[in-house]
Amino acid sequence: MKKIIVVAALFAANFLSAQAFNGKGDTKLQIGATLQDGGSGIAGTVDFGLGDNLSFGFQAGYMLGADEILGEKADFVDRVDAKVRLNANLSDVIGLEQLDIYPGLNLGIHNFGAHLGFRYFFTDGFGLYTESSIPIATYKSSPEGFDKYNNQFVWQIGASFNL
Repeated sequence: MKKIIVVAALFAANFLSAQAFNGKGDTKLQIGATLQDGGSGIAGTVDFGLGDNLSFGFQAGYMLGADEILGEKADFVDRVDAKVRLNANLSDVIGLEQLDIYPGLNLGIHNFGAHLGFRYFFTDGFGLYTESSIPIATYKSSPEGFDKYNNQFVWQIGASFNL
């Protein structure tokens, strides 16, 4: 019984020592599922720490399950999205170590937008994240058809890794 308690205590201590954002030089990789009107897909992001509370990165996404529109299937260009992003990492500002709250801006091949994300690290290397994004300005004045896929509210959920 003592061994079980010791192992559980060590395991719990490991949870308490995880830090969500370490500042300059910190690198995070996230892989997750995207959910939006008209389909679902996968996304990957990588963020690089620039300072105590600032990071930049890249995001790529692909819609796996896209609804047909007027009997047509979405092409590759309609399903893919790529963005550069800038985040304000607030975990240190609000005094949280395991939870990183990061609002940010992104510029992609389909729009200019904003995102808000949360990462929670269970260990120094692994955590979960959720993120939502919206377009602020689209490149087409009124996106229609498949252009709507990459110009709407998108929600992500997945795994986050500290590299």
